[in-house]
Amino acid sequence: MTAKKSDFMTAAEKMKELLGPSLCLAKWKQVSLHLPTGLNNSCYHPPLHKIPVSSLKRDPSSLHNTDYKKLQRQLMLDGQKPAECSYCWSAENNNQLSDRHYRSGEPWALKDYDKIVDSTGDESFNPSYVEVNFNHGCNLKCSYCSPQFSSSWMQEVDKEGGYPTASNHNSPEYFAGDLRPIPASHPNPYVDAFWEWWPTLYPELDHFRMTGGEPLMDKNTYKVFDYVLANPSPKLHLDVTSNFSVEPVLFDKYLGYVKRLCNRDILEHFMQYVSVDSVGSQAEYIRHGLNYDRMLSNVHRYLSENEQCNSLTFIVTMNNLSITSIKPLLETILALRKQYSKTYQRVWFDTPLLRKPDWQSIQILPYEYSDQLEEVANWMEENQCTEQDWHNGFKDYEIQRMRRNVDWMRETLPDITLASHRADFYRFFNEHDRRRNTDFLATFPEMTSWWNETQRLANAQFKR
Repeated sequence: MTAKKSDFMTAAEKMKELLGPSLCLAKWKQVSLHLPTGLNNSCYHPPLHKIPVSSLKRDPSSLHNTDYKKLQRQLMLDGQKPAECSYCWSAENNNQLSDRHYRSGEPWALKDYDKIVDSTGDESFNPSYVEVNFNHGCNLKCSYCSPQFSSSWMQEVDKEGGYPTASNHNSPEYFAGDLRPIPASHPNPYVDAFWEWWPTLYPELDHFRMTGGEPLMDKNTYKVFDYVLANPSPKLHLDVTSNFSVEPVLFDKYLGYVKRLCNRDILEHFMQYVSVDSVGSQAEYIRHGLNYDRMLSNVHRYLSENEQCNSLTFIVTMNNLSITSIKPLLETILALRKQYSKTYQRVWFDTPLLRKPDWQSIQILPYEYSDQLEEVANWMEENQCTEQDWHNGFKDYEIQRMRRNVDWMRETLPDITLASHRADFYRFFNEHDRRRNTDFLATFPEMTSWWNETQRLANAQFKR
């Protein structure tokens, strides 16, 4: 049987030629909005930047069209590569397709290609792909998250202080002033501007995605649902990212809404994103507060109780605690594909790379861990979907992305940087175990040698 080449991969390959060395349509057509802090980026790779409150009074669309972002657009149009997009430039330097190729090749971005290449970069555009975080309220304290995106994290560091790492990734002193999230109970000019912009934005949307925090806990999620039910948009792809580990009563409410929304007369498609990076106790350690069995049970409920115009994507954030268990997680995903993808593909996954915090990056692991990940990529290729069995194997771009992660993992960091980040790994998780009554070595016994090495570094010249 022959492997089948996906349309997604084909479109990305075409965009590699069309875009040239620097252009990315996501800078115009996509935005991620973090409304509790008033921060913005065009996708999840560049650093977040501040949205000036003063600009919102003139035009609520400046939630997306900031002066800073317009400058990045101008650089791209001039053939320059903005430094903030280094993730994609790095992938391309390794002769890999980057996310700017994949993203720009999707219909929601490509439809305005001519308009974008003829622009100056200073114009305002309505995005067609919007991701929004209304509220940082969350029931989890994921190890790589921070007080900025989780109220549970904020409560912990307010009580016990930051972790003893060189970086202030989770320091309460760092998350002060403009970086401290506005509580949901307080007035928020960014949320107000969003709802002012919404009636104009909504007709332009092809994809609208809600993240958090935990959006199942946020009233704005259900406000959006009610609006869509009252104002159907048959072209709309409505997406929600969740840990799927909320209390049963809340999940019942949410699933009831989803069933009503999954109607071709209301929207095109409903995509459920579920964040999980490992299996069992290791998944629960990485994403503290997660109930893995409850999450998996809710996945089955979502897929079995309503099969119309919906699907589910696992977001597997590639961090250094997920490498040893990534294969069992992918085996679970393949089993779900086989069970639920009968007439169309209903179970997907993505493997974005964790860039921050540094101590949880896969780049700081010893080389043999990259060999393990390469073995996983080889196994994926052995189980690639075919023309005859398109729904059950791995897609070509899923394999390519995993190989891209291997290449990135093997990029050499300076010894002093490696030692510092590895020492921080021990400092963070040693404190994690003390505060949260967890046990790293009992949960990750296969990483004992790594743990001992990071402990040695933390206790030696990099001792704070």
